[in-house]
Amino acid sequence: MGKYIIAGNWKMNKLPSETYDFIKEIEKVTMGANCEVVCCTPYVNLTEAVRAAKGTHVKIGAENLHFEDKGAFTGEVSADMLCDLGVDYVIIGHSERRQYFAETDETVNKKTIKALEKGLIPIVCVGESLEEREAGITMDLIAIQIKKAFANISAEDAKKVVVAYEPIWAIGTGKTATAEQAEEVCKGIREILGELYCVDCAKEITIQYGGSMNDQNAAELLAKTNIDGGLIGGASLVAEKFAPIVKACD
Repeated sequence: MGKYIIAGNWKMNKLPSETYDFIKEIEKVTMGANCEVVCCTPYVNLTEAVRAAKGTHVKIGAENLHFEDKGAFTGEVSADMLCDLGVDYVIIGHSERRQYFAETDETVNKKTIKALEKGLIPIVCVGESLEEREAGITMDLIAIQIKKAFANISAEDAKKVVVAYEPIWAIGTGKTATAEQAEEVCKGIREILGELYCVDCAKEITIQYGGSMNDQNAAELLAKTNIDGGLIGGASLVAEKFAPIVKACD
C-alpha cells in the first residue's frame, strides 16, 4: 500500500547534548533500511538532530507545530521555524496532545493544512480509548477524526499525509492491539480515505500503527496489508530495540 515509514516519537525524552550521538547510532543500526527512518524529537533537540542526520538516510521530525505563521503565541513553534531548521516531518494530534493540551479535531486540521502548505510531512494521529472500544464505536470515532483532519485538503495533498493509528489504551501501557485488531482499523481508515478521495488515492497514503509496537511484535504487525509502518514510542529511545522494527519492514 503506502510507503513504509518507521518514525520514532521521543516525546519528552533525551537531552540536546545526547541527541547528536544517538542519531548517529540510529543511522548506523538502520543502514540499508527498506523504509523511511524518522526520528521525531523535542523542539530543543531538533538543531542537533538535523545536524547529525544531514547527508544520511535518517529524516528528522518535530512533535508538534502551531497553525499560525507568527504572532503572540508564547511557547509555540511555527512551521516556518521547523522548515528553517531543516525538519522534514511533524507529528500532529497525538493523543497526549489531545488529552493534556486541548488539541481538537479542528486544530489538527488547521495544523495539517499548515504543514502541507510549508512542505512538511504531517503524521496525523487518530485513535480510540478503551471505553470507546468496549462501547463498539471505534470506527465511528476514527471516521470523525479522519474526516475532520482531512477537511479542505486536496487529493494530491492527502497523498502526502501519513496517518498513525494509535489506540489510546495501548500507548505506553505495554498493551498492544492484536495484529488482527490493528489491521481491521487500518483497513477501515483506508476505506474512509477511499470514500473521501478515491480508492487509488487511499492506497498511496501511508498508514502506520502505533501503540506499543516493539521489536517483538513489529514483524507480525507490519506483515498486515494495510499497516505501512509504525509510530514508535519507548522502543525508539533504544537503538537496539528500534533497529529490529526497521528491519521488520523487509
